[in-house]
Amino acid sequence: MSGLLMPAGFVLLWSTGWIVAGIATPHAGPLTFLSLRYACAIALLAPLALVLRVRWPQGRAAWLSALGNGVLLHGVYLGGVWWAIEHGVPAGISALIAALQPLFTAVAAGPLVGERLGPRRGLGVLMGFAGVAAVVAPKLMAGGAGASLAPIAVNVLAMAAVTAATLHQKRSLAGNDLRALALIQYLGALVVTAPIALVLEGWRFEWTGSTAFALAWSVIALSIVAIFAMLAMIARGEVSRVSALMFLVPPVAAVQAYLFFGERLSLIQIAGMALAAAGVLLVNARVPPLSAEGCIAAKLPDDEDGPEILRRPVL
Repeated sequence: MSGLLMPAGFVLLWSTGWIVAGIATPHAGPLTFLSLRYACAIALLAPLALVLRVRWPQGRAAWLSALGNGVLLHGVYLGGVWWAIEHGVPAGISALIAALQPLFTAVAAGPLVGERLGPRRGLGVLMGFAGVAAVVAPKLMAGGAGASLAPIAVNVLAMAAVTAATLHQKRSLAGNDLRALALIQYLGALVVTAPIALVLEGWRFEWTGSTAFALAWSVIALSIVAIFAMLAMIARGEVSRVSALMFLVPPVAAVQAYLFFGERLSLIQIAGMALAAAGVLLVNARVPPLSAEGCIAAKLPDDEDGPEILRRPVL
């Protein structure tokens, strides 16, 4: 039971990212808020990196690769998600789209890294996208496709960005110290996001109690505590367990969105959310070995075909 406390706590903590976005965006430009979040995270993580004597990437190419990964992972992904929420995508639906990242990875992994999708995972991908269609369709019909489609499309494009970042990290950044990568990735995101925030938003940020709380929570709870909890679980070999629990993020975020913002989901949307979660689980499920050779292979430290969602944080 105690082994579930940290993974469950991580999922509960991570699901608050969409609530923070809903709280902050009425009072701050999303890119401005994220720029401040990155800067504060860097200011706190840099001294920790020195104290912990993290192992930095070697060579200019490795640093540029890590910086570019941060642009995709935090700049494009988080920027897209927060912009979509500011323009009307409910937090629960945005969280569901985020939870489909393993499906995007499964589809792209074949041509990019040579991983075969297979019938089981292919069925999971179809189930996932069918579930998303059931969730977003009522919103499109109620608000008009033209009014709602653009923010949802941006949210989906953000998923493509985090998928690209995941595959890039798997191919080009494997073996690097994740603590060092986290800091460098925040730096890459800040360098790109801050100028865009200045041009598009004029650094719009209203210092209110809610925005100050949202910023502090984003930096301390999400950018530091959650990330270090993830690293601790990876070190303890709990990646697969946490990956399974991550599929609880959409319903948890939907409950929180109902409590904080009064967002409601219809029965069709709830069913679609369940279908999407089942599809993601099917894509990430491991098939038990059926032979002695398979049993031996299953003991090897090889997660080449394992879940991708926790290789880097989502929000």
